Amino acid sequence: MNLVGSISATCPSSPLYRRSLSDFNPARKCYFDLDLRCNSLRASRISDYMGGHLKVLFLGSSNSKAKSAKSHLQIFCMDYPRPQLESAANFLEAANLSASFRDCIRPKKPLDVVIAGAGLAGLSTAKYLADAGHKPILLEARDVLGGKKTLHPNFSWRVLSLLQVAAWKDQDGDWYETGLHIFFGAYPNIQNLFGELGINDRLQWKEHSMIFAMPSKPGEFSRFDFPEVLPAPLNGIWAILKNNEMLTWPEKLKFAIGLLPAITRGQTYVDAQDTLSVTEWMKKQGVPDRVNDEVFIAMSKALNFINPDELSMQCILIALNRFLQEKHGSKMAFLDGNPPERLCQPMVDHILSLGGEVRLNSRIQKIELNSDGTVKHFLLSNGSIITGDAYVFSTPVDILKILLPEEWKNIPYFKKLDQLVGVPVINVHIWFDRKLKNTYDHLLFSRSPLLSVYADMSATCKEYYDPNRSMLELIFAPAEDWISRSDNDIIDATMTELAKLFPNEIAADQSKAKILKYHVVKTPRSVYKIVPNCEPCRPVQRSPIEGFYLSGDYTKQKYLASMEGAVLSGKLCTKAIIEGLRAVVRIDINQNENNSFDINMKDYGALASKSLKSPSMSAA
Repeated sequence: MNLVGSISATCPSSPLYRRSLSDFNPARKCYFDLDLRCNSLRASRISDYMGGHLKVLFLGSSNSKAKSAKSHLQIFCMDYPRPQLESAANFLEAANLSASFRDCIRPKKPLDVVIAGAGLAGLSTAKYLADAGHKPILLEARDVLGGKKTLHPNFSWRVLSLLQVAAWKDQDGDWYETGLHIFFGAYPNIQNLFGELGINDRLQWKEHSMIFAMPSKPGEFSRFDFPEVLPAPLNGIWAILKNNEMLTWPEKLKFAIGLLPAITRGQTYVDAQDTLSVTEWMKKQGVPDRVNDEVFIAMSKALNFINPDELSMQCILIALNRFLQEKHGSKMAFLDGNPPERLCQPMVDHILSLGGEVRLNSRIQKIELNSDGTVKHFLLSNGSIITGDAYVFSTPVDILKILLPEEWKNIPYFKKLDQLVGVPVINVHIWFDRKLKNTYDHLLFSRSPLLSVYADMSATCKEYYDPNRSMLELIFAPAEDWISRSDNDIIDATMTELAKLFPNEIAADQSKAKILKYHVVKTPRSVYKIVPNCEPCRPVQRSPIEGFYLSGDYTKQKYLASMEGAVLSGKLCTKAIIEGLRAVVRIDINQNENNSFDINMKDYGALASKSLKSPSMSAA
């Protein structure tokens, strides 16, 4: 049997796309099931037209007595084009901040800045310090980039892992990650970072939709489709109004009325809602409980891995503001492969090319102090001593609190950190013996009591692509009650939930699709937990200790606990260090015609600390 030509299909809510059969790029393959009885194809990967029948032209005759009514036919799918983000105000603001580091005055003798932690916050801090002409010395406890941290065995803790974008390859050559890493259009600093590194093509953009499973209708989904022809916020309003499966019109109206203060009073109102949980805010505003059940539970678990009765309403309002005010804010992209190689390594290469250092297997055991309470050096677990002109801690807040010197713990700046804790999360990977059909080439909101979001990575990610078998990656959250349970318990519970999402393909007892293998990645302390009243406890990047700085999503920045927040915190930390340097330059400058200057490094810490209260250093 031969097939020629091309295939197209119509969809009421999206433009018409054509898939050519002559494109043999394996990264863009897509499978349809061929039904010889009706000369049609049923889509098994392409998200736009899942379950639709597409007519095809056959040359030659087909055998009606074929061994199977189904045979596989390869179809090739294009990712969606990168959205036009460059004109957005937040993108331009982020671009200007990046440019300020490249354009600042260059010192003849760069600062040696020691940075603990090679997650996104540490990598970002090192990258932008290198751009500014300084020498970052980036220390990572493990042998993998991306932010996996374990405490030194001498501590009383058994083992504590904190992960951000780390990934590992198993004995079969398959990757498993710390989480589903989604890159939104509303992430201006990350989008600028990809452009600065020349790796924009590593983002696989998906259609502008949000897709929710329907628990009341197992195996079915409800969509919010954002039309490209409308500007923000009209595209978001249209997406909400067109969806009548999750909320009724009276519920939409009451929800809209509840949101009016956030719309009319802006950021002042949003910030004030940090005192309320999502459920408390709903009761106060008279929003129906079904809005919580249908929307906010899924949003809360996707944003911070916890339920609405714990999450600060400020977090939800910030996300809604980004998604509704920016045309492409809620548009999502997947990285085209594993994060350490496809994102972290380009950052490392950039840092090294500008004279910085990145040292793996360099776990910090102790922050040694001078007699005046400033940092003398970092002591590593192997006995090495690392010294610098300035020091940055880019680890998660839980590790910082454990390594914090006793002399600092009663300083108000550090004392407030006691209120910040990481949230537990579990990431599950399951390889099945077949290609699952009831899925999309997109992120999916499970709306399960045990699961948050999930994706078939064999369809959404080029490096993980597999035409014959699905690999589901799922966020198991909230995980507080499950983090100490066995992997078998977690997989059994996951399969029970998947049987509801894939009723025709998956059964809890594996009588349908069978598990080939799985990986369970537990993170007892992940991003910081965004609970009510935690906002005042978040520190600015410059500490009251001379020459000591912080970066991490828990520090003051406007994107809360996210990859975007981690990258922005690194930029704000770099800005704080440079501002401290400028204080030195104003007093001890000997500028020459090459726009460089000499500085007295001994004066750096003292003069930097004097500008601690400078309004220009307030976090965005």
